[in-house]
Amino acid sequence: MNIKSLLLGSAAALAAVSGAHAADAIVAAEPEPVEYVRICDAYGAGYFFIPGTETCLKIGGKVRTEGEWYDAYNRNSHNGTLWHTRAELNVSTATDTEYGPLKTETIVRWDWHDGNATSTNLLWSYISLGGFTVGKKDSQYNSYIGYAGDVINDDVIYDGPYELNQITYEYDAGNGFSAVVSVEDSNSSGSGASYGASWWTDDKANHYAPDVVAGAGFKSGAWGFKVVGGYDSIVEEGAIKARVDADFGAFSAFLMGGWNTDGDKLNKYAGTNQDVSACTAPNGTVNASKCGWGDWAVWGGASVPVNDKLKWNVQLAYTDSKIFEATTNIKWNPVKNLLIEPELTYVHYDYANDDTVSGILRFERNF
Repeated sequence: MNIKSLLLGSAAALAAVSGAHAADAIVAAEPEPVEYVRICDAYGAGYFFIPGTETCLKIGGKVRTEGEWYDAYNRNSHNGTLWHTRAELNVSTATDTEYGPLKTETIVRWDWHDGNATSTNLLWSYISLGGFTVGKKDSQYNSYIGYAGDVINDDVIYDGPYELNQITYEYDAGNGFSAVVSVEDSNSSGSGASYGASWWTDDKANHYAPDVVAGAGFKSGAWGFKVVGGYDSIVEEGAIKARVDADFGAFSAFLMGGWNTDGDKLNKYAGTNQDVSACTAPNGTVNASKCGWGDWAVWGGASVPVNDKLKWNVQLAYTDSKIFEATTNIKWNPVKNLLIEPELTYVHYDYANDDTVSGILRFERNF
């Protein structure tokens, strides 16, 4: 064998070995693509897409702690000071559909009071689509027309029911006109009423007719007007509220009036949040209607932004039953999403011939 043949044979052998090793090589699998969280800005700040879906999710909440000095809802309260702490979790979802956004909102609260009293409450949980809302939230008698001022004790003079189950349709014409109709039920749990002071509420678990709320309104520029009525199917009475809002730039203000269809009765839409002592005369006589509106009630208030961190609010209210209330507070945001809010409330009870002064100092962090 000559040198040329030896070299050719060696090259062929090396090629065969190299080919065999190449055939046996392990090729690493391509990594799965990572789906990063995408921002969903179609429904406002804070939403993001749930990975792998077209559903947008928003998670938020608050932590609140506050000291309370006496009680604006109970003139006989002997608790000089109380402390209350709350944690709240809010979860909202939204998905685009051919009928508009399909949304849900769920709010859960955990409360701790002096004396180690604790409670958990499913505050709101509802579904909305195409103007319809089904589930638990505040009555449209309050949420549609607007709450009674930017103060903590806004319902010392009762302005209507809050948390209850409902089927609601709200129409927005897009030109400033809107309307709402709602059937509402506070008996759904079978455990009695979920509104007002417990001593007067008379809902029955076996009463199947729901309550009805309807309203309409118009807003143009700095001015807005709304009217809403509610019918209590158990008491078979109801109430109407009308409201005017105005924004003057340097301050905003509102005026709201309510009329009770029977001033001698309390009903879900013209009731009371007050302890029974509010309608107990000095001689011990109890007249439940003196805790409510009587025939009518009126509320008014103003908000004055001092600067971008400080705002002053005031609310006044008076009833035909001669209960007068005045509340004022300062809302201070030293940093973004942190609120410090001192508030004072004065109440005069004509029938009980008494006056009370109470206060709150609140600290709240929203996220």
